[in-house]
Amino acid sequence: MKFLASLALVLAVANATPVKRADPLGIDVSSYQPNIDWTTVANNGVKFVYIKATEGTTYISPQFSPQYTGATNAGLIRGAYHFAHPDSSSGATQATYFHSHGGGWSADGITLPGALDIEYNPSGSECYGLSASAMVSWIQSFSSTYHSLTTRYPVIYTTTDWWTTCTGNSAAFASNNPLWIARYASAIGTLPAGWSYTSFWQYADSGPNPGDQDLWNGDLAGLQRMALG
Repeated sequence: MKFLASLALVLAVANATPVKRADPLGIDVSSYQPNIDWTTVANNGVKFVYIKATEGTTYISPQFSPQYTGATNAGLIRGAYHFAHPDSSSGATQATYFHSHGGGWSADGITLPGALDIEYNPSGSECYGLSASAMVSWIQSFSSTYHSLTTRYPVIYTTTDWWTTCTGNSAAFASNNPLWIARYASAIGTLPAGWSYTSFWQYADSGPNPGDQDLWNGDLAGLQRMALG
């Protein structure tokens, strides 16, 4: 998700402060945030975290295990995310790889369903060389495979700009997949087609806590229900 930082001008101001809300605070982190003091994070009021587990089918974050364990020990609700490379292998293949390397889910009340980070290509064409219809098919393959492995549909992390450009603003996922929208501004703005609300909002790429800054759209009880399934 670090790639969004370079696109802050497209989205808004990178370090914007959101409108005051009652929603639980969260963060998302990767290997770029080693040695996190999870007790301090929890004391700062953070209730949940998404942690990068995998990318494509060739990368497992070396920080995933210590970050996941640290977050668990600090009492945070936590989940894993996968950075997609739709140009390198099928959605089904990447969902299986993700599931096998930290992206699973269990109905324990503290594990969020895995998230698919589908966004701007960090090293090539914006849409990974796929047409809109091919991209939708790739995401459907990932989503259905992850569901078959876990009984949960993955959260979809994206931006409205990328989704509109690279899926043709598909509304095919709104009925099953929770949305995690990235927009660095004081308001969420227009959502991708089909979704009437977002479950998570990444509102800044830095702040008082490590990594990107997020909010859950609801109360803590709702977040706990999300984890429980």
